[in-house]
Amino acid sequence: MINTTFDFKKPFESAQTLMGLQTSTLTKTVELQKKSAEELAAFFKGEAEKAKELKTPEEFLKFNVESNKALYELLKTQGEAFSALAKESGEETMAEIKKLAS
Repeated sequence: MINTTFDFKKPFESAQTLMGLQTSTLTKTVELQKKSAEELAAFFKGEAEKAKELKTPEEFLKFNVESNKALYELLKTQGEAFSALAKESGEETMAEIKKLAS
């Protein structure tokens, strides 16, 4: 007969902690996606208004180049924000796993 006691509390608390981290990360991701979508919508709305004023092919070409540069910068900034979130979340998770392992 094996006479061993097993503490179910620590694995349950560990799972609970990790699920909390997942929930937090997902919430931050959704918020960041919403912000990004709003920024993109505002960008395109603004660009559409600017495009209404174009009169010549030269103006259109200049507008197109400047608009593409601005869009690239916006997307770059958004990508950096998502990368920062991923890095932060990964670091938080690893720190928590190390705490749980000790």
